[in-house]
Amino acid sequence: MRHHEAEPASEDDDFDRPSKSQKKRDSHDLQDLGEDLLTLPASRLEPLNLPEILLEAIRDAKKITAHEGRRRQMQYLGKLMRREDPEPIREAVAAFKLGHALDSLALHQAERWRERLLGSDNELQVFIAEHTGTDVQQLRSLVRAARKDASAAPEQRSGRAFRELFQFIKSALLNKAQADE
Repeated sequence: MRHHEAEPASEDDDFDRPSKSQKKRDSHDLQDLGEDLLTLPASRLEPLNLPEILLEAIRDAKKITAHEGRRRQMQYLGKLMRREDPEPIREAVAAFKLGHALDSLALHQAERWRERLLGSDNELQVFIAEHTGTDVQQLRSLVRAARKDASAAPEQRSGRAFRELFQFIKSALLNKAQADE
């Protein structure tokens, strides 16, 4: 019976390559990035200059609804993405997500302002002071009409004036944000 002795590790052994576990984590990260790519509209994919085979895989993945088929397509997408630099893709996805988050934040701000304006005349003065250039007469008219709608049907918060006030506030917030840039 022959015993093999383990060779002592020499100092020049090369352990700089990634482990199998690291390769697997990297592969899963690329698949997750591929999932995020599926959320981007075509107009956001074009500037990334992705190879046609990758774009085709993305289009195919968007069409697949079967769980196993989608899983395999995502693995394929991850494999194709190994050839690409992931950083520009990550930046494009992050910028797209940030844009949606900012849009959502703006809508919530507009809703809060609408509630404040309907609740108090003092808030009307605060809004006018913060948003110079606002058509004060139109704003007062919309607030009056929305308050009238709300008093007529307190359980219904979706009258025409209520919606118009929201659109007016959203527009004023957008104008202020553009002026601040």
